Amino acid sequence: MPTLMTLAQPVCCRPTPARRGLCHTAAVSANRELNALYREFGPAVFRRARRMLGNDMDAEEALQEVFLKAFRRLDRFEDRGKTLNWLYRITTNHCLNVIRSRKRRRALADAYSAEPRAPDAPVDLTTLRMLLSQAKPKLATTAVYVHIDGMSYAEAAEVLGVSKSTVRNLINRFDAWAERRLRD
Repeated sequence: MPTLMTLAQPVCCRPTPARRGLCHTAAVSANRELNALYREFGPAVFRRARRMLGNDMDAEEALQEVFLKAFRRLDRFEDRGKTLNWLYRITTNHCLNVIRSRKRRRALADAYSAEPRAPDAPVDLTTLRMLLSQAKPKLATTAVYVHIDGMSYAEAAEVLGVSKSTVRNLINRFDAWAERRLRD
């Protein structure tokens, strides 16, 4: 006998043994695909997250979030040949959001702006993370690929889907902006 709930559902949405079986099969298939992605690309995603976030615990949390986001968007992803680029974009955006949301961002900014820095002194990773948290998203993303990942302009251009000269311009803008921030 149908319940009130099943009568309220359109016929195509009412659960039947066949539909439950299809849903189970689809879930198992999606789970296998996610596991395969995780085994193949998990270490690379973890390394990127650890470099950006600075510690293993945050990187492990980011790894889980990235694959959860990837799983949710798996149906929209089409070019399987560029899976690592796609996961890198998700990882970069997630880590930048984590960096931006950290409460200690203000404390780091105050601490580093109080310390004088020699004009040609290299920027340490902590300072770079602080700068990334305050930069515009497009500049920050490009800077992550070039300054943190060590990609060439050509490699970063391919991942971002822009020209090499665009990457060069974005890096020049980020570097000039970062120098001004560190001098102030």
